[in-house]
Amino acid sequence: MIHIGIADYGMNARYGQFYDYEERMDDIKKIGYEGCERLSPTDAADALQKASYLKGHGMSFATCNAPTIEKSIKWTAALGGKYIWCSGLMEVHNLNDLIIRANYLEETCERYGICCAIHNHLASYVETQEQLEEFLDRCPGVGMILDIGHLNAAGGNVKEVFNKYYDRIKAIHLKDWVNDEENPVWIGAAAAGLGKGHFCALGKGLFADDNKYVVEECVKRGFDGWIHVEQDTHLRDPLVDLAESRELIRSWGL
Repeated sequence: MIHIGIADYGMNARYGQFYDYEERMDDIKKIGYEGCERLSPTDAADALQKASYLKGHGMSFATCNAPTIEKSIKWTAALGGKYIWCSGLMEVHNLNDLIIRANYLEETCERYGICCAIHNHLASYVETQEQLEEFLDRCPGVGMILDIGHLNAAGGNVKEVFNKYYDRIKAIHLKDWVNDEENPVWIGAAAAGLGKGHFCALGKGLFADDNKYVVEECVKRGFDGWIHVEQDTHLRDPLVDLAESRELIRSWGL
């Protein structure tokens, strides 16, 4: 079953984090989302309280972003999540070190009935398609959080990666970009091929075709996982942008 959520970064960037978690979750439910990707609790009691609130309101989450990797694994497993990010391993000096740690992390996650997944991201060791493919080839048990915006910005072929590694995808980040000289946002050196601009609501930027393709293919293939809208930059109330993106996704069959 496909679940539609939001990746929380954009709302955090606009307003400075979730001052009222329950209010924010109520807000996104009203416009058609089933939850937020990362539960970010401060302690075990906070994790239980937030997870309970979501379940009581017909919502859910994909992963726990806890204060430590060990707690992320245990809390994600205990509360019904499916994967954790490999992002906690990013403090390494090269791709090879990241691969060693990711394989070890996957062994630990497997014991708890979950997996870890790499999030391709600009300005990281898994930025380009070449780096992503090397990582996935050398980490056969690790999943992928496919970020359409970051892969596009790094010059990758989203459709090719999606089709080649479909069985490895644990979650997807839908993201779009618009060139805008008046409102530029830095997104990393690999995006130099793009003009100055910012991330925008789905369907209003350069990556519309790839977003649509991935969603429609997920519907056709019966994808079982989360698809998250992630808009890293909001120039207005995030809920307005997110509502527009949700309507567009409905037009794509989801």
